[in-house]
This record gives sequence, structure tokens and C-alpha cells, in this order.
Amino acid sequence: MGCLEEVTQEGPETNRHNDERSICLHAFSDLSHVPPATFIYLLKDYYVYGTNKATSKFKILLQLVKVALHNAPQPGPFTYAVQCMYIVPLLGKTYSEGFSHMLTSSLKHFKSVESVQKDFLEAKHLAAQLVLDILDSVVPHENRILVKLLETFEIELRDIAHALHGSELDDDLVKAREHLRQYVKCFMESESNAIAVALITRFSIQCCDESFLVKLIGSNQLDIAEECATFMGKEMICLVIQKYLDMRMLKSANKLVREQDLSEEFPEVSYLYKESLVKKFAEKGCWDIAEVRAKKDTKLLEYLVCLAMEAGYMEKVDELCQRYSLEGYVNSLVPEKVFCGSDYLDLKKLDVEEIVWVDEVNGLLNATSCLEACKIIGMDCEWRPNFEKNSKPSKVSIIQIASDKIAFIFDLIKLYEDDPKVLDSCFRRIMCSSNILKLGYDIQSDLRQLTQSYGELQCFQSYEMLLDMQKLFNWVTGGLSGLSKEVLGLSLNKVRRNSNWEQRPLSQKQKEYAALDAVVLVHIFHEHIRRQPQFGISEGCKAEWKSHVVSRVNSTRNPLRL
Repeated sequence: MGCLEEVTQEGPETNRHNDERSICLHAFSDLSHVPPATFIYLLKDYYVYGTNKATSKFKILLQLVKVALHNAPQPGPFTYAVQCMYIVPLLGKTYSEGFSHMLTSSLKHFKSVESVQKDFLEAKHLAAQLVLDILDSVVPHENRILVKLLETFEIELRDIAHALHGSELDDDLVKAREHLRQYVKCFMESESNAIAVALITRFSIQCCDESFLVKLIGSNQLDIAEECATFMGKEMICLVIQKYLDMRMLKSANKLVREQDLSEEFPEVSYLYKESLVKKFAEKGCWDIAEVRAKKDTKLLEYLVCLAMEAGYMEKVDELCQRYSLEGYVNSLVPEKVFCGSDYLDLKKLDVEEIVWVDEVNGLLNATSCLEACKIIGMDCEWRPNFEKNSKPSKVSIIQIASDKIAFIFDLIKLYEDDPKVLDSCFRRIMCSSNILKLGYDIQSDLRQLTQSYGELQCFQSYEMLLDMQKLFNWVTGGLSGLSKEVLGLSLNKVRRNSNWEQRPLSQKQKEYAALDAVVLVHIFHEHIRRQPQFGISEGCKAEWKSHVVSRVNSTRNPLRL
């Protein structure tokens, strides 16, 4: 009974508390002469005066109840628990549901104990009467507790008939089912659908039709709809599947087809679901995962090629064609299928003059000198996506820093391996300069990722004049692409977002994608300033964006507003 010590701790009136604890310890260690009411109120006192958080107290008391129910409750643990369930509502809503859940959960492991089987069978009659009393609102338990009672005590129609009529004859079973049907109708009318379906399926009550299933699906109560349809038979299951298909709920449709072995009736569902997964990952830029999902299915791979073409990801098209010999399929596509580049912003539209790849010390020093001469720069970084659960994030591979005309892409992995001290020194000159306004989008997240990747470097832990464009434009949705669309009129093509940024050399398209994410920030900022003619570049305009600028002098201090 040591768990009691965890619920409470001694206060100033130690002797009184010890006396009370001794009484409770004795009560819980021998229930043979402890009435259910006393047991419940002792539990409440321990809960009320406990010093732990509510969840911890509940877990401790649950273990306590499990142990206590082994200590000779009369006439047995199941009957004793039902008697307690009659008393629990008197404690009020604050305790009723939690304590009822505690009692029913504590009984699960008793079902395999041979010595209490007689008590279980006798307690079923009392539990059935409790169910009826709850349905009649004589005992105010929640519907969830009613369902748990039905499950814990395995209440059958004959138990309800015995509680109602004292016998289990056929006529009494019919009357019992009709009696329950009236409650089901009331629950359906009040939209208490979970308990309605629980009663329908447990007691085989024919009380629902197609319209009820449609209503459940429309209110997104899918598990309940499927449970009800399974009870009603194959025709209704097929109806639910078709509704899922009509609503493009392909995952739910595919799951139900597999569970009910209805692939012959719905042969296209499996493919449609796989196709939707391929499209979902492609739209997120997770092309490698989309390819794995295609699983060398020629039709799905052809679909993936179409998605890549529509996105303008032509190097991915070429890669897939070479790997799976799909050149003939691509040549058969009509020209209209090919992506139109004008739908997105690109470096040419911004008149960017140069992308400079930096992976050695001399290039790093030259790039740093060039950037120090800029008043405004944009920053972003990329790393290889890692989709394995509970795995460490990949190391940041590159960082892009750009003015409005030139973009530098720094190979952080190689520069760090070659000379971390020079890398740290150069980036500190940029990050800690109060003369350079540094723009980013959700830049604090990038800095956290950089610090995790290169924690020994100080350059990513201290900074001056940092402006997060996400906070400046916090009313715009859709990420950096949505912000570009809002301010510059064209969104960004993000299909390469989750490509492999650790491969060397990066493709030209990867470099252009990376450079654009940094350059576009500068252009967005300039356009924002230009659209405020009433301020121009006056102090009024500066005040608007300067309120979002942050600095952090060192890694131990919080960012300070300027």
C-alpha cells in the first residue's frame, strides 16, 4: 500500500494526518467490513488532499483500487464495484466519470481469476439493473460509462430481460429488445450516436437505415458509421465505401475495403488510394518517398512523371525516365501537359545576375567581403529531409545569403570540415554586423537548426539586425511562396524543397531554387517599402518594420526588441 504515500504528503498537523492515514491503510488492506460508500469517500479524500497533479493522482489511485479489490470485498470484487458505481454519482461530476472509469478498469484482470467467476455471473444481473437505471436517469452516469459497463460486465439481452422481467424466456427477450429500442430512438433524436450504435450492435436492435449512416458520415463519425454498417450487413458497408469514394476519402475507403475483403466489389479503390499518396508526397516536394510509394508500378510511375512535368521538375522527369525506361510514355504526352514556367517566380524575372557556389576558404573570404558591403541581405538554409520517426534531423547542408542581384550558396558541410575557425569568423562578421539588415522567413527555426548542426560555432548564436518576414507579414498564409504571391504577384515553385541537399554537386535547378529563397526576401522587402508612398523611406516607414527587428548579443540572453 506504499502508493498511498505518493498521493499525499505530511503537513503541519502530522499526528492527525498519520492517524487518518492509518485508518485508511487499514480500510484498504481489508475490505471485508468496509461498505462501498466508505470506500468511495476514502478514495475521494485521498484525491482531494493529494499534492500530485490530477493525472498522477488518478494513476496512483487506479493502482490502489486494483490492489484493494483483492482484499476480500464482500460479496466479491465485481458486485462490490457495481455497488460503488451506484454511489459514485453522489460525489458530483468532478469525480463521477473518473472514479467510474477507475472502477471498471480495475476489474479487467479479475476476469481470468477462477475464484471470482461466480461473483462475476451474479454481478451481471446487478450491472444490468444499473444500466437500466442509467437509461432511466435514476443514476446519473455519462454515456461513456454506460458503454464501459456493457463491455466490462459483458451485458447481454438476456441480462436485461432478467432485470426487467425476472426471466429470460423468448417473450421476455422480445420485450427487452423493444424496451431498449425506445432508448435508442431517443439517443438518435438527440444525436447521441455513439451510445445509440453501442446499444444497436450489442443487442441486435434493428433501428437504423441508410439515412442514419449518411448522417454519421456527414458529421465525420466514421468509426461509428462503420460499426453500424458492419452490423447491418454487406449492402450497408458497400454504401459507406461508396460515400467515402464520392467524398474522396480514399484512405477510409481503402481501409474498409481491406478489412471487409471487398476488393472484388471495389477493384479500383486500392489504386486510387496509392495514387492519392503519390500525389500527396509529390505536392509536399517529397519526390523520393512518392517514388517509393509507386513501388515500381508502371501506371503509378507514369502518374508521378506527369506530376513532375506539371510542376516543372524536368530533372526528376529525366531521372524517372532513365531509371524505369519511360521515355516512350513521355514522348506520347501532349505538349499541354508540360509545365508552364511563367506560373511561378524565377531568378530571371528578378534580374538576378549571378549564383556563386562557395565551398573553399578563399571563396568564403571573398563572399564575406562582398556581403559586408550590402545594406540588406536575405538568408535561408537547406538540409536533407529525414522522414524516419524518432530520428535525429539531418545536418544543415547549405546556407544561402543574397542581395537583390547576387546569391552566394555556402557548402557548410565542406567549409566546416576544412576550416571551422575561418567559417565561424566570416559568418560572425555578417551575423553580428549592425550595418546589415538580415532578412529571413521563420528565421529563428533556421538558426535553431544551424545551432544544432554546428553547436561549436558562435556565429549562429549571436546576431544583430535580424528581421523575420513571417512576423512582419503575419497575416499572409502559404509560407514564403504565399508571401511572394501576395507582394510580388507570383508564387514560388517548391517542388525541390525536400530534395537531397547533401548530394554533390547540387543540380543547377537545386541551386536556383536555393538562391531564389534568399533573393526573394530582399525583393519582397523593397516592394513593401515602395508601396508606402506616404512614408517613402522616412522614419515612419522604418518604425513599422523596425519593431520586428531582433538582436541577440550572446547565447545566454534572450532576443531583445530594438
